[in-house]
Amino acid sequence: MLGQARIGNICYYVANLDRTERFWRDVVGLDVQRVKEGSEAFLIASTAGGVDLIFFVRDARPGDSPIIVFTLDDGGIDDVAAALVEKGATIVTPVSHAPGGWSGDYADPDGHVLSLYQPAEKPRRLG
Repeated sequence: MLGQARIGNICYYVANLDRTERFWRDVVGLDVQRVKEGSEAFLIASTAGGVDLIFFVRDARPGDSPIIVFTLDDGGIDDVAAALVEKGATIVTPVSHAPGGWSGDYADPDGHVLSLYQPAEKPRRLG
């Protein structure tokens, strides 16, 4: 089902965007961009491999992140989400609006979260 989807992002929940930006830019050496969408700001740090690290300010316990994000370039997020649930994944966050598109979070049997992301310009259903 997700064997053909690419990993587009890895999301981290952090306490402080300024501190996080300095670390990933000045210590790690990544190109870090601050993005503001509505009232929410977040960071995107680009890697040479094309997988972006995204940082959101959220309360989180160790183990809550990072979250691997599968990007659905062909759309159909609702169908993929339904298939995951049908096969035993637990809904953490149903498909809903996300910056620049749609996302949904699902847990495996051990509680590890994987996320689906679909750009807004792609169809939400395959069929």
